[in-house]
Amino acid sequence: AYIPDSPVGLPDEVADMIGEFESFARAIIGLSSLKVITFGPRPYDFLACNAPIKPLFDLGINVQENSELDLLASFNAHKDDERIPDVIADMEKELGDGNCYPGILPKLAQYEITLLDWYEANKGASKYVVFANKCWPAFQTQFGFCPCFVNSRLTAKGIPVACETDIYGAVTEYIIACATGIAPTLLDINNSVPKDMFEANPDEFAGYTLKDTFMGFHCGNTASSLLKDYALKYQLIQKRTLEPDLPEPDVSRGTLEGPIRAGEVTLFRLQSTADGKLRSYIAEGKIVDVDPKSFGSIAVFAVEEMGRFYRNVLIAKNYPHHAGVAFKHSGKVLYDVVKYLGVKDIEFNRPKGCLYEGENPFAN
Repeated sequence: AYIPDSPVGLPDEVADMIGEFESFARAIIGLSSLKVITFGPRPYDFLACNAPIKPLFDLGINVQENSELDLLASFNAHKDDERIPDVIADMEKELGDGNCYPGILPKLAQYEITLLDWYEANKGASKYVVFANKCWPAFQTQFGFCPCFVNSRLTAKGIPVACETDIYGAVTEYIIACATGIAPTLLDINNSVPKDMFEANPDEFAGYTLKDTFMGFHCGNTASSLLKDYALKYQLIQKRTLEPDLPEPDVSRGTLEGPIRAGEVTLFRLQSTADGKLRSYIAEGKIVDVDPKSFGSIAVFAVEEMGRFYRNVLIAKNYPHHAGVAFKHSGKVLYDVVKYLGVKDIEFNRPKGCLYEGENPFAN
């Protein structure tokens, strides 16, 4: 049973409890009829992509793993699909002045239709579907584009698409979408904030130290509704790696790039350990209204005691670099969801003076 923390109150207080329960119940019901469809092998060097999936089957989540060849064959079968012009028109409307590479839109539209058709043909007894797809480097050379913009569009429709075959990332995004009603995203936590950027924006970083900040980044997978000044661009790293001699990008086109809008956020991740046990973390913070001065879908984040959280949770407990991002403070609902699912190890960014297990009390 789900019992509120304080299940007694006046009518307006109980109404708020019912509102929270609705978000909680949507996530639990959604997970009970969810299928994860994946394409491509899970790379060995990504823990995110190699964690055992048995815990997901134990939760009633179905996982259907497919080859990239299956996806390529289906994509090729959709060439000249009569629906492509309508999807292109919708993409053009969404991009507006940010349509920097209109020549790649036919392939992107063909790919979007391919995924949506696969969704309908393969959901089976499940009601809801998320994707976890291999997206580099063979994808660019064989499909001829980067899939990021399509991933962002499907996520905005309530069908999260996780990068790099990150199965647990896809489920994480889905839980966020159910719990918040807002499109989620998946970002790397792997870049620090330059000291000069921090010092040049004292008002924006008021109340935080430099160690409380980090850059959240991915190639271009975040829904346009969550970005500002966004545009269809090319993946800079893939351009350098796959087509360094070309004067203009070709197969590296297809990312949706721009700074992510400022506001409240919650970092969240559901993950399996190597021995098949579920664990989770939740940390509330904010995106700071500071230009990150970089590429991709990117933002400057501030989370209280982030440095300690990064060291004692993300690193010490072998979490992958992908973090789910909810665009509101939703820690209370997310905690109740993973607790209800039976997760025992639920971490959060502990305040100063509240030590993590094994943390050196003399370190700070």
